[in-house]
Amino acid sequence: MGWFSKSTDGFFLSTTTPPGIDLKQYLGVVNGEAIIGANIFRDMFSSVRDVVGGRAGGYERALAGARDAALEELIDAAKEMGANGVIGIDFDYEVMGETNGMMMVAVSGTAVKLG
Repeated sequence: MGWFSKSTDGFFLSTTTPPGIDLKQYLGVVNGEAIIGANIFRDMFSSVRDVVGGRAGGYERALAGARDAALEELIDAAKEMGANGVIGIDFDYEVMGETNGMMMVAVSGTAVKLG
C-alpha cells in the first residue's frame, strides 16, 4: 500500500499518491540530513567481532541512528509548515569524500495537509 509509517502526529508515506487519503493541500518540499563522522567507520571496520552473521551490526546501528535523525528533522520541518503528513518520502545516502570517511543520510518529501 506504500505506507512508510503512521504516527499519532500524522501520516508519513513513501508513495506520492496516498490511496484513500483526503489530501487537502500541498505545502512544499521538506528535508532532513544527518552526517555520520569518520570515527564510526574506522571503529567499525577495525573490529572483526562487530560483524555478526556477515553483517556489521555497529555500522547498521549507526546508519539507523543517522536515518532516524534525518527523518526527525524532516518531520519537524513539516510540522513548522503546519503539515500533518509527508508524502513521497525518499532517502539518499552519500559518501562525503573518499578520505574522510563521512556519510550523509538525506531524506526529502512533500509536506501536506490531510483531511
